[in-house]
Amino acid sequence: MVTRLDDEKRDKATPIVSVLPEPYAQSSGLPFPVHPLRELVTSELHARTFDPMQAPVRVAHLAYLCGERGSGRQQQYLARLLSHFGIQLPPKVGLQFAIDLGGLWLRWERHTEFVTYTLSRQGPFDQPFGSDLLGELPQVWLRNLPGQVVTAVQLALESADMPERSLDELVTLFGHHPVVGGQVAGGAGFVWSDLRIHADGFGHILLRDVCLSDEQAGRLIKRVLEINAYRAMALLGLPAAREAALLLSDAERRLAGVAARMVDGQLDAADSDDASPDEGLTLPPERELLAELTALAAEIESVAAETATRFDASQAYYQVVRQRLEQLREERIQGVQTLTEFLDARLAPAIATCTATAQRQQHLAERAARLTALLRARVEVELQEQNRGLLDSMDRRAKLQLRLQETVEGLSVVAIGYYGVGLIGYLLKGFEASGWPFNATLGIGIAVPLVVGTAWLGLRRAKRRLHQDAERSQANTAPADGSGSADTPTRKGHELAKDDAEPGPRRQAP
Repeated sequence: MVTRLDDEKRDKATPIVSVLPEPYAQSSGLPFPVHPLRELVTSELHARTFDPMQAPVRVAHLAYLCGERGSGRQQQYLARLLSHFGIQLPPKVGLQFAIDLGGLWLRWERHTEFVTYTLSRQGPFDQPFGSDLLGELPQVWLRNLPGQVVTAVQLALESADMPERSLDELVTLFGHHPVVGGQVAGGAGFVWSDLRIHADGFGHILLRDVCLSDEQAGRLIKRVLEINAYRAMALLGLPAAREAALLLSDAERRLAGVAARMVDGQLDAADSDDASPDEGLTLPPERELLAELTALAAEIESVAAETATRFDASQAYYQVVRQRLEQLREERIQGVQTLTEFLDARLAPAIATCTATAQRQQHLAERAARLTALLRARVEVELQEQNRGLLDSMDRRAKLQLRLQETVEGLSVVAIGYYGVGLIGYLLKGFEASGWPFNATLGIGIAVPLVVGTAWLGLRRAKRRLHQDAERSQANTAPADGSGSADTPTRKGHELAKDDAEPGPRRQAP
């Protein structure tokens, strides 16, 4: 049990500290190996203890949203607060820290993305929500605390000997707002609240002790405060879900438009067939739509990435709220809605909205992925068709060039023969002019068929050699299974050229 200390003993107070231990030391005293996490998993059961409370007591509770990386700064500010009271923070503080500040009990707890400060003072009071326990702390320290307050609550636990309040008095106490609550802990106490923020900026919760022990009172206060903090954290996902719903509605409309354009055939293959294959691979409609679809899928993934963590956290907090409500063991009072009924009526639809939005994001992302895959398949088919058209065009050009080449070969033979005969004529005329008994004109006439025939045979032999080299190169690069057979277009072109170049039977060159 926690003992309250007076001002003289405050400096010697031993704080309650929850520290996550280091790996279990080998000096455990056990004669056998010990798992390094044995002490860690055991200490986790006692990571969040409760403080025994004796009615009457007043409590102020603050929850600061600081993020997963902000608890370190909060711990630094906790050390500053303790230094104001002349107390040094222990070097290792785990999930909780509690200490008596001269009758003012302080409890600090670290959660995943928020920290809580709980101040309590035991003693009689006239007004349950009239005193300001935060006024006993340095105001400069309060103003500079990092993070943002998610919940601020004033709680009062009335003792059994205090006058019991009627329902009308409770409504007046809570500012004439509807009150929810009932018997808790098997009839050992009562809990009342309107779950609203009052003029002082705090929520108000009233507990009444019927026959609670100090431990029961401490657990009850802790559970009620946790319900209030976790239900606020769970509802943080609702604004994100509403904002995401607007973005998803726009994304669904745009995605439906893309699908309709694909189904209605607005991307006709004729749009890409109007251009000749020689002008390159151009698919403007498909490319434009694919770019639009990719950008839309990126927007959907961005929204999902921004909200997924928040939705998962809301679901986890909601489960904690339900567990704490079950642990209250509420009993209905005639004419008053229980705390469990009230929170279920508000929290369940909010969490269902977050869950539905998360599923909607997932389904929309899957639809966008399917449409993207279909459009990419269509683009690939169009590219293959254009590639085949380009290959056919190249084959036709190759055949045309081959015909032109064969036509030019005849002219080449004539040109070579003409210049060759001319050179021979110059030679024979020189001999004739030098006095040789030689008829130059007759010699030129005899040389014409010889020169033309030699030129024709030479070109034919060179062409044959080129064809043979090309066939050997193709045979060396063909697959081992024989797929590169003589039926390829290049081989057929070579054979056609050979057939056209050899209209008659083969003759050996002289």
